[in-house]
Amino acid sequence: MKQKLKIAFLMDPLENLDLKGDTTFALALEAQKRNHSISHFKPDDLILRSNNVMANICDFELFSNKELNSYEYGIRKIESLSNFDVVMMRQDPPFDMSYITATHILEKLPNKTLVVNNPYEVRNAPEKIFVTNFSELMPETLISKDINVIKSFRDEFKDIIIKPLYGNGGQGVFHVMPGDENLNSILEMFFKQSNEPLMIQKYLSDVRNGDKRIILLNGESVGAVNRVPSKGESRSNMHVGGKPMKTSLTKRDHFICQTISDSLKEKGLIFVGIDIIGDYLTEINVTSPTGIREIKTHSSIVIEEMFWNFIEKKLTS
Repeated sequence: MKQKLKIAFLMDPLENLDLKGDTTFALALEAQKRNHSISHFKPDDLILRSNNVMANICDFELFSNKELNSYEYGIRKIESLSNFDVVMMRQDPPFDMSYITATHILEKLPNKTLVVNNPYEVRNAPEKIFVTNFSELMPETLISKDINVIKSFRDEFKDIIIKPLYGNGGQGVFHVMPGDENLNSILEMFFKQSNEPLMIQKYLSDVRNGDKRIILLNGESVGAVNRVPSKGESRSNMHVGGKPMKTSLTKRDHFICQTISDSLKEKGLIFVGIDIIGDYLTEINVTSPTGIREIKTHSSIVIEEMFWNFIEKKLTS
């Protein structure tokens, strides 16, 4: 008989999510199907007292069919998170001080409570910086606040992409084409809103054929979906209209996955999503990777089952 696990999901309020396509909902639903106990708490519900990590937490029940995805919350109570077998850190970016604070607090949990992903490593691996550990796999990339350096990069590569360093979902991403006179205005806007540097990359025309999201489980690729930008849009993120389509892994994709695999395993980054455009790795998503429901729809690969099979085995071995 399988062990019944007690699982806490740190996530945004379900009422704020698109449940039809939400990866966390799918992971929680599969855990519920296995008769594991599932509970919900938000970042604001975390409590640290006398080095005891607690949360204002509640059980929740999920319902799903072709027509409807819904939920019911139970009664909230303050409980020590060390009473749980697994804490799923599925707080959506942006990767800001709220996110960083949550990683510091969750890091204090005893080893008997498995936090997915490892909060210490998540804190040290924001997607647009961690990926630079594998710069040989990336397109030409610059991270800087220096306007003259950014302009020189643009002069060299002509066609560029500008991204906020800690953004998500394609928000604030600009494609600046040769001859575009808006570069100064874009940089002024960014630096007025934020004190952070920007990521600048050489534009990859292959994005028109799609931006491939690959899910890795304990460093091994388990499924992928291609996200094709809508007409007149350079961003392929599904949040901004990218169309998910069936895909398969190329030799280059496999090579990229193999190259980063050991690093993910060593860091305890169990559930990861990477983005590949053409032959290039562009991001490694470790905070709250998405895409498993689209992969299931287009490839019939049920990653949530694979995930809990792995976790159950890990906790009982």
